[in-house]
Amino acid sequence: MENLVVHETPELREPPLVMAFGGWPDAGEAATSAIKYLVRKLPAKKFAEINPEEFYDFTQTRPRTVLVAPGERMVHWPANEFFYWRDTETERDLLLFVGVEPNLKWRTYSSLVADLAARHGVKRVFHIGALLDAVPHTRDTRLTGTSNSPQWRKTMEGMQIVGSNYQGPTGITSAVWEACTRRSMEYASVWGHTPHYLQASPNYKVGYHLLLALRRILDTPLDLEELRHASRTFQDEVEKVVVKDAQVQAYVRRLEEYYDQTFPKQATDMPSPGDVVKDLEDFLKELRRRRGDGGPPPQEPPKG
Repeated sequence: MENLVVHETPELREPPLVMAFGGWPDAGEAATSAIKYLVRKLPAKKFAEINPEEFYDFTQTRPRTVLVAPGERMVHWPANEFFYWRDTETERDLLLFVGVEPNLKWRTYSSLVADLAARHGVKRVFHIGALLDAVPHTRDTRLTGTSNSPQWRKTMEGMQIVGSNYQGPTGITSAVWEACTRRSMEYASVWGHTPHYLQASPNYKVGYHLLLALRRILDTPLDLEELRHASRTFQDEVEKVVVKDAQVQAYVRRLEEYYDQTFPKQATDMPSPGDVVKDLEDFLKELRRRRGDGGPPPQEPPKG
């Protein structure tokens, strides 16, 4: 297939394809970092990639150069890579794709992605993305999305993932949606809303909630414990910065008031019994520690 470099042709069993695109559809690098987490954690194996030459204006999406040794540099071009994972225990397979939104030839690019998916038996495609929004970091991540599958839409509604009626300028995700729909694939797109005042990347909290939604919608066992801890660490670091700025604190409080009045709590996932027990143990340890050093006890246990 032109513009596609294939390293291996794995035999897979109707795997769903999970994808994310860097650039505009990836605020705080939340979506691409989530896919990269899965690639590493499963682990998944790269089997194909798209040649970037035809799809990018390198004056807009610039390659990066890195120093690999004294006097030696390497150029990293925009990467669009396909990975696969076989789960021998549950007899489930999974395809993963992480790319960069192209500047050129969107229809050709989208057909390339959809055709490769079709060749490997994909019937369901799940895209995750992230966008900037006026939401507070102190609340659960707001998720919105939609699907061409009535069953998936029903599942998403049960999780209070609100559908979008947006019409206007769009991104590569819509072009890929159209290409997959033409090939009779079920397609869902879920977006995490990222606080616009946070510049830190990756935003592991948004990425964690995106993968919680993925795990429930696809009914696929995924170990997210490491990402959950990264999410909490990210949240703690943000709090350390916010507490030092009274203006930011006041702004966050206004966002909290608007969020609480406008958005219902999203049921993206229920914590496992193990998570509940661990959180309770952590809470009791912290309570004993603070009582021992004279500090005030926490007001409530941490949430899973």
